This record gives sequence, structure tokens and C-alpha cells, in this order.
Amino acid sequence: MTNPSKNAPRLAVSIGCPSGVGPEISVVASLAVAKEGMRVILVGDLGALTRAAAVTGVPWSAVPVVRDRDALSSCSSPVCVFAPVADLAPSEREPGRPCPAGGQAQLAWVDQATDLVVDKLADAIVTGPVSKDVIARSGAPGAESFRGHTEHIARRVGAPAPIMIFVAEDMAVALVTTHLQLRRVADAITQDKVVEATVRCAETAHGLGKRPARVVVAALNPHAGEHGLLGYEDDEVIAPAVSASRERLTALGIEAIVDGPAPAEAAFRIAFDGGYDGVVAMYHDQGTIPMKVRYFGRAVNVTAGLPIVRTSVDHGTAYDIAGKGRADASSMVEAMRLAARLAAQRRT
Repeated sequence: MTNPSKNAPRLAVSIGCPSGVGPEISVVASLAVAKEGMRVILVGDLGALTRAAAVTGVPWSAVPVVRDRDALSSCSSPVCVFAPVADLAPSEREPGRPCPAGGQAQLAWVDQATDLVVDKLADAIVTGPVSKDVIARSGAPGAESFRGHTEHIARRVGAPAPIMIFVAEDMAVALVTTHLQLRRVADAITQDKVVEATVRCAETAHGLGKRPARVVVAALNPHAGEHGLLGYEDDEVIAPAVSASRERLTALGIEAIVDGPAPAEAAFRIAFDGGYDGVVAMYHDQGTIPMKVRYFGRAVNVTAGLPIVRTSVDHGTAYDIAGKGRADASSMVEAMRLAARLAAQRRT
């Protein structure tokens, strides 16, 4: 590995669940982007990463390991491992068999990686896939409230209104609500939340070079509620939010076209046919299902509304193939590239 420029973006990468595919995609992707001039700090377990390197066949002997975060600033290697907690036993990182110790560790790695960015030791955080259930049941302090990276990192950095956005090629999909029980979604949708998601979606499309940014806001109910016959939220909450979003974007000086609310099935079809650059979805699966059907492995999860840059892969832990060297690292590579690009934009 060649030494990158000192000005190259430095990414703090939490490797995800040690029993999932996170370690494998992390080692493959980190060495790939290092060749492009990026610097990577892999925050995780040395044993899990060493095993991952072995099963994926990537060269690993030259990667240094740092135990004290104060020593990170003096590490000149393009890729290094930061192991901030006690090493896991082999049984605690066994592929496909997650355990409470692994749940505690993966949460600690997320926190440590986040803090590296907050403290300016890294430029962005990239998160590998975790198990929400394993973390929540791990017994780690505060873990019982864990519902996902988006909400957890936002609380840690004091961001009140994080927005989950999936970006793939020239498309951005923002979610008004995130990891929430479906029965609670309608009550959670407010005009302010729709406006925030719409503005962030337009900003993201702008960042992709779309001027004006063309955004369509999806309805919550089938057929956009049929004027109240199938639900009132589309007329009484979402439609006013669309108008308010236009006004706010104009005030921000962001050139954008905002339409909606449109039936979700039509919104995504028209967008994917080139009619829009972004879609605002009302709930998690309304947005992630079409994105993963069309862009799986190429999409990146971005958290907007944070004081730091955070991106993530678009998939889960894949316990069924963990440890077999079959995991596709494409989404992790794209997450690292986008994180570096966003971090560079914030520098200017």
C-alpha cells in the first residue's frame, strides 16, 4: 500500500456485527478505496478482521493495529485498525452466530467511530451492517433503546431531526419516518417532518448536480387518499407540506421543483423513468423496497441533518453467508466514496 496525501479524506468505519458480513466487506472495501487515495480507520475487532481478510483473500499483513486513539494521528498507513475494546473470543465472533458480547462490541464501535469524527480525528463515519435486535438485547448501557444507526448517532451528536436518505447513481429517496412500527406511522407524520425530508432530498439531489432538483413527495395512502375516502393525511398534512417545502427551498436559494402528494406507486415509477431526481417516502419500506429492488448493492444510506458526515451500506448482516467470502462489498465501496465526497464538500 502506498501512503496517501495527508489531505486525503479519512474515514472512520465501524465494521458492523462481528458475526455478519460487515468485517468481510470492510476489509475488501477499505483496501479498494485506499488505492483511490482515501485513508480508512477500521473500528472493530482484530480477530474478526483477520478472519475476514483470510476468507476474502485480501493482503492484510501490512495493516497496523492501534489500541490507543491518541496514536491514530501518527498512523501514516492508508488503512489501519482501531481496536478500542477488548478482543472478542472466537466464540463471540463466530460467523452466523451473533451473541450479546458481539452486540455490545458493535455498539461500542459505532460510538467510537462517531466520536473520532466529532473530535476531528476522522472526516466521516461509514457504518457496516449491525443487528438491531442483538444490540438491543446485548445488555450494553442504553442499548435497549437502539432502533438503528440513524437515530442512535443523531442522539449522540445532538441532532434533533435526522433524515435517512438512500442515494444511488442519480436518484435520492428520503424517508419522513425511519425505524418505526407501521401502525404508528400515520400519527408520526407531521407537516414539519415532511418539509424537512423534502428539503433534504432536494439538497441531496442538488449535490448530485441536479439543477433544478426535481422531487416528488409520495402519498401515505393508496391513490393519495382519494380526497379523504382512503385517508385524510394526504390532503390535510402532506399537501400543505409540499407547498411549505417550495417556499422554504426558495428562501434557501435552492432551485427545485416539488410535486405531490402522488400515489407512491406512480411516484417511484415516474422517478425511475427519469421524471424526478428524488422521491420523499412516508415510511421505511415505502422507500427502501423500490430502491433495493432497483439499486441493491449500489445504493448508499446517508443521514442528513447531522453535524458530521455519515453513510452506510444498503443491506444487513447476511448471517447466512457470513464467513464464506461471498459477500459483495460494492455497497460499502460506494458508501466510502460518497462519504469522502461529502466530507470534501464540507471542507470547501
